[in-house]
Amino acid sequence: MAGNEPSARPRSPHLQVYKWSPAMAVSIFHRVSGDGLAIVGGLMFLWWLGALAAGPDAYAAFLACVWHDPSPEIGTLHQITNILGKVVLIGLTWAFFQHLFSGLRHFVLDTGAGYELKTNKIFSILVFVGSITATAAVWLYVFKGALNG
Repeated sequence: MAGNEPSARPRSPHLQVYKWSPAMAVSIFHRVSGDGLAIVGGLMFLWWLGALAAGPDAYAAFLACVWHDPSPEIGTLHQITNILGKVVLIGLTWAFFQHLFSGLRHFVLDTGAGYELKTNKIFSILVFVGSITATAAVWLYVFKGALNG
């Protein structure tokens, strides 16, 4: 074949060729949530351990960044980090449930069940619904306890 002549061999289909399905989205989010749990969750865990080992002041600073409601006398930057800390914790909770339910779906598929198109689509949608519902339930419970306590 010379220079710029097109090949007669078929090429692999690219993303634009495939019709997107919930199963494809679950597969992508399974990888993303696993990476997020490993990287962000690992860094948060190391930060927590470091703050715990560094003493009461460092631990109080960690809690102030990720959990305690900011009081009016603290600065704007601290209020922003407090909100971002909660967003990260909620995101990690969602990633946990997304990865868990997707893993359970894969477990069912490994048994040989759930490969029918309709069943696979339903299971895939249930992964998303379940992860969002479980995350909402956990954080409603946490915030309800924080308001009452």
